[in-house]
Amino acid sequence: MASDISYGEDFRSIGQALAAKNVRSFELKRAGDWYILQGVPPAEDSLRSKLHKFKMRFRSGSDAESLVLALSDVEELSQKGKARRFRPGRMPDFSKLSNALRTIGLYLESKQAKLIELQVRPLTITLSYKDSDGERQVEDRTIRSFHSLFLELCEKRAEDKEDAKAQQSAG
Repeated sequence: MASDISYGEDFRSIGQALAAKNVRSFELKRAGDWYILQGVPPAEDSLRSKLHKFKMRFRSGSDAESLVLALSDVEELSQKGKARRFRPGRMPDFSKLSNALRTIGLYLESKQAKLIELQVRPLTITLSYKDSDGERQVEDRTIRSFHSLFLELCEKRAEDKEDAKAQQSAG
């Protein structure tokens, strides 16, 4: 059951959008070509205009909303995020929601897993997914427990960039 979904990049883009809204606790599910976010506080008008691609589906009786984000919206957020990166060669900051979520997404990809649900709280997550054999797995972890994977990924990206530079120089 190989996953062809790029959770790492998708989660990073979603994390950037949520960080702009100062959101640190939410639930994320994948349904077809949509991501469903629950527990997101309502956006203020000025932020709503910046994140106009979020589709509000319904309001609960609390301060939180459910938002639905199409894959095309995630791609648009990704392109906007890439355009804002003014120092792409620097070491990413794991404490940023977007980088932590990207790492979790890449963790899912490395397992060839399919997301069922991701519950994010300020310090912990609950990750539910179907593994490569189609079996449901649930992991309760601290966000910090992904830090070593984050460092490994940063090191690999740096090595890949060095290899690409060396190939350009040789070519």
